[in-house]
Formats: sequence, C-alpha cells, structure tokens
Amino acid sequence: MKSTEFHPSDYDAHGHLRLPLLFWLVLLLQARTWVLFVIAGSSREQGNTLLNLFYPDHDNFWLGLIPGVPAVLAFLLSGRRHAFPAAWRALRLILILAQAVLLGWQIVLWLKGEPVSGISLSLVVADIVALIWLLTNRRLRACFAMDKD
Repeated sequence: MKSTEFHPSDYDAHGHLRLPLLFWLVLLLQARTWVLFVIAGSSREQGNTLLNLFYPDHDNFWLGLIPGVPAVLAFLLSGRRHAFPAAWRALRLILILAQAVLLGWQIVLWLKGEPVSGISLSLVVADIVALIWLLTNRRLRACFAMDKD
C-alpha cells in the first residue's frame, strides 16, 4: 500500500515516487566540475581559458572531479533505480558525504590562502543549502528508501 504522505502527482505511472526537481539541481551542483569539463571539451578554442578561469591550479580541477562521481552515478542510475535497489539506497549517504566534502574542501582552500570571491562564496552557500536539503527532505528520503520489489 502506498503512503498517503505525498500528493498523488508525486508518483509516476508505475506507482513509484518521482525524484524531486531540486534533486537534479543538487546533482548538477555536485557535478559542477564535470559540467565544466564537458563545456570546456566542447568549446575547443576557449576550453583552456575556461578551465584556467575557474581552476587556475590544475590539480584542484582533477581533485574536483572526484566528489562529482557520485552525482554522475546518480544521474546514470536514477532511471534504473528499481533494478539496483541496494546500490540506490546506499547512494543517498554517498551523495551526502560528497556534498560535505565539497563544502569542506572550499573552506580548506580559503584557509590555505585562496581569495574569497563572489563565485566561491555563492558556491559555499549553495553547498550548505544542498547539504541541509539532502539531509532533511522527506520525499527524497522516501525515494531512496523505496520498498523492495
């Protein structure tokens, strides 16, 4: 029996709870280095300039790809989440940890002397909001704690 906690429009045609729209935005936030990588790769002439603008230290760019791996995995697995229920359930905790790593990493960069810019400050605020949302959203929690089929 389905929960009456959520609105009927929150379910798809198969009776599965839909992922919230904000979930996709959080995944984009976590995979921001991957998004930049794809954009830089598609714009050959300006790609290096774009990477240098956001990541003057190229080591930070390569390290920035690591916390985005769970978000990329979530993108790939989201359409088949009922085929891989154990992996899907574990992914919520991994996404929370990745968000905490992104937040902590930016703070560490500031402590090491990287200047605080408007972009980095807005990313920290977005990371804090995303982390709180990942921890507290009931519908998202229900999407990851789906019943075994």
